[in-house]
Amino acid sequence: MGTADSTGEAARLAELLSTLKERSGLSYGALGKRLHLSASTLHRYCNGDAVPADFAPLNRFARLCRATPEELVEVHRRWILADAAREHRGKGGGGADVVPAADSGTPADTPVARDAPDAPDAPDAPDAPDAPDAPDTPDAPDTPRPRRRLVLAATAGVVAVAAVGALLVGRLGGEGAGAGAGAGEAAGAARGPVASSPAAGSGSPSPSGSASGEPSASPSDSGTPSASPGSSAEGKPAAPAPTGVPFHASVRAHAWENQCSQRYLVDREPDAVRPPPVEQDAPAWVAAMGAVSADEQVVEVTLQGKGSETVVLQALHVRVVRTGEPLAWTDYGTGVGCGGGVALRAFDVDLDQGAPAARAADGQRPFPYKISESDPEMFRVTAHTGGRDVSWYLEVEWSSGERQGVFRVDDRGRPFRTSASDGRPAYDYPPGASEWSEHQPG
Repeated sequence: MGTADSTGEAARLAELLSTLKERSGLSYGALGKRLHLSASTLHRYCNGDAVPADFAPLNRFARLCRATPEELVEVHRRWILADAAREHRGKGGGGADVVPAADSGTPADTPVARDAPDAPDAPDAPDAPDAPDAPDTPDAPDTPRPRRRLVLAATAGVVAVAAVGALLVGRLGGEGAGAGAGAGEAAGAARGPVASSPAAGSGSPSPSGSASGEPSASPSDSGTPSASPGSSAEGKPAAPAPTGVPFHASVRAHAWENQCSQRYLVDREPDAVRPPPVEQDAPAWVAAMGAVSADEQVVEVTLQGKGSETVVLQALHVRVVRTGEPLAWTDYGTGVGCGGGVALRAFDVDLDQGAPAARAADGQRPFPYKISESDPEMFRVTAHTGGRDVSWYLEVEWSSGERQGVFRVDDRGRPFRTSASDGRPAYDYPPGASEWSEHQPG
């Protein structure tokens, strides 16, 4: 959890949280018990004194307060902006480091410009005409070498003469060398952003999508996007053309409708399966148990622009990597007796179709969308299957100015995997229990 100012984005988030809390009629103590958080922590969230580092607590808080689907999306949007504002304040010193690096090159060039008026001293070089004494020898063609020795001697003796000599050599050598150096600087500037490109990413250090099947460099997840290369930086190396994916991506591969909604298939006997996790711990539990989402999988994708660029998200596609018979594993539920939750199905994917597609649901408008740094978007995709075992991922088509590309969204470099559970043995873990028990339908 990070601290935050009580103004700006944190205050706008706190205002919405406070409204939901008051409308629920529940006290901080009652909410804290059900969310496994202290009353003082919730109070700080609702006052804008703190912003959680992870969205999961606020997601459960909003659902417990019976937020509408639109309010859930708004809570997530405001949390993204508040979290980004906090990170921006934390990185304030990092940006300043760039300025000295840029300025350090300028003073190095400045002495050359100041010493340029001393170029008239160059006539001293003609002292080399002492070389005419050389005509007495057949090696007269080597007269340029004494001149170079004199220049080197002068360079070793006086730094200013070295600068003048450099200018003279530049003039005698033609403008080609200078142009080549400038091109080298421009190329270096263009390569820089590529080396640090996310993904994406991110990234953010929250889970993110990846491109071309490569996992994101950050837990946030992001990978190398399959974006078209940017234009070369010409004339102004300090401001190279943008490269890479122009947005940050955060992916939650195991988002739940509520604490009791999600079920998983695990190839283990009940006594070898850990107790069910809470939502924010689901990725670690799934990895440890080798679990696969049963019947349905909810994926949340948040995209936020970088800088002042506006990005158009043209389309969202579903790509199937492999499909086969359902897994003959045991079905385990994450909880029982939770009551109904808020169903939010922004985009629905039927994995049993021959060519699955992401279809807008519940009044959600279809693509395209626009995003920027101050206007992110969250897409909630619910994929389901009734009779197959399917490995799949998402692709987002994007464009920004003259650039365009396709961004892959997956589970940290691996496809999502969802399998039907019909007819499989099922178990639940009731509240207060110490072991799994057979599922009781209804």
